[in-house]
Amino acid sequence: MTTTNRRHAAGLILAGIAAGMLAACGGANVKDPIPPVPYVDVPRFMGDWYVIAQIPTRLEREAYDSVETYTLRDDGKVDTTFRYRDGGFDEKIKTLHPTGTVREGTGNAIWGMQFVWPIKAEYVIVYVDDDYQQTIVGRSKRDYVWLMARTPSIPDADYAAHMQRIEALGYDISKIRRVPQSAADPSRVPDARSIE
Repeated sequence: MTTTNRRHAAGLILAGIAAGMLAACGGANVKDPIPPVPYVDVPRFMGDWYVIAQIPTRLEREAYDSVETYTLRDDGKVDTTFRYRDGGFDEKIKTLHPTGTVREGTGNAIWGMQFVWPIKAEYVIVYVDDDYQQTIVGRSKRDYVWLMARTPSIPDADYAAHMQRIEALGYDISKIRRVPQSAADPSRVPDARSIE
């Protein structure tokens, strides 16, 4: 075998090893990148968003009264406060404080959400209405998704339309959980001990 042939064979072997490693890292689970909206007006996106429905992370499996609040910092990053009650309306409010970094060249629609340094989780705004009153945030893995609104409830017709959007993005909507919101039901008044 000539030197050129040996180099070519070695290159093919290395390429095969690299392909095998990529497949072992979840190649079968790799999905197409989830399509973001073309543009997000970040200042308009700031403020409170009630979580209406979701495919929840482990922490959110029994979340009640979930609200995500975004605040734009002077350096362009987004301070985030996620508040929720774990397991019922009378549970104490828990909070998480990740930081969002808007990725350049994405029309402000793709963020890296950092809960623990240095890991930034993908956060893709896949839908926002013209009035910035309802939004859907997804991920290319199609593992988690969040339907959020400025109000604690939305009309049934809107909810159904969003479920169609989420399904069209490649999600299994049978995994969707509607988040109970006490503010949507006047008869639900959280126990005084649960207020921060």
